Amino acid sequence: MDKRFLTLFVLTNDASRPRQLRIPFKFLKAGVTAAVLLFAVLTFVVFDYARIRTHSVERYEVQGFASKIRELESQIAKLSNFDRKIRIIANIGDPKGAKDTDVMTGMGGGSPAEDEAYMDGAANGGDLVDKMRSDIKDLEDRAATQEKSFTELQGYLMKQASFLASTPSIWPSRGWVTSTYGQRISPFTGNPQMHKGMDIANRIGTPIVASADGIVVAAGPDPGLGMTVVISHGYGIKTVYGHLDKVLVHAGQKVKRGLEIATMGNTGRSTGPHLHYEVSLNGVAVNPSRYIIN
Repeated sequence: MDKRFLTLFVLTNDASRPRQLRIPFKFLKAGVTAAVLLFAVLTFVVFDYARIRTHSVERYEVQGFASKIRELESQIAKLSNFDRKIRIIANIGDPKGAKDTDVMTGMGGGSPAEDEAYMDGAANGGDLVDKMRSDIKDLEDRAATQEKSFTELQGYLMKQASFLASTPSIWPSRGWVTSTYGQRISPFTGNPQMHKGMDIANRIGTPIVASADGIVVAAGPDPGLGMTVVISHGYGIKTVYGHLDKVLVHAGQKVKRGLEIATMGNTGRSTGPHLHYEVSLNGVAVNPSRYIIN
């Protein structure tokens, strides 16, 4: 048994006798040992706290990233549903080359408790990172498919817009319809004849406009219709404007629906000021009234 002591002398600044403090070595050893253990415990606690805090921050960031992935999935699903609605309205089929697996439907994330359980299960390894990589790859594929679908849809709608803009749909001039399309009695011969257009009467100088977008293919005198403008609208559609007074366009000029192209006159074989208006489809005259919606 160790009987040694550590003696400490306590001196004061007065004339009093110095005091002695005797500490047995066994107590000193025990104190040092306890201090070392306490330091070790404190060190472990500090490092463990730092590790847990760092892990919590990383975990929080990963959870936030996973939440963003779910939001993107939801947004792509909404875009897909919008795409499908437009295709149904426009009577367009699914994207070219699309498979059943490419059809995207609505998606929803799990509850917070389920997400937490998933995080706990994946936090011990690389499962979470692999899952997130897989989700990102899936999002990239779906986004590419959706972009292709929207590109196709845009092209179709642009063609439709061009077709609609090129289809006659407005009155070429204001006035009174004095003769409709179809069989009638000729005002010159008194015999039955096929009238290929409609006659709209008004005073000389009344504005005449293009009934649709197109290109002027003829602008000048005609033996029967007098001063005439012919516009090709594409898609096999043409319009003819006859008995004009003044022609305001020239051959080769592009025109827009509603642009003034001439003024009403009484040229050619005519009994009075009016516009002879024709619409033909693939070279065959059709009833112009079917192409007037306003």
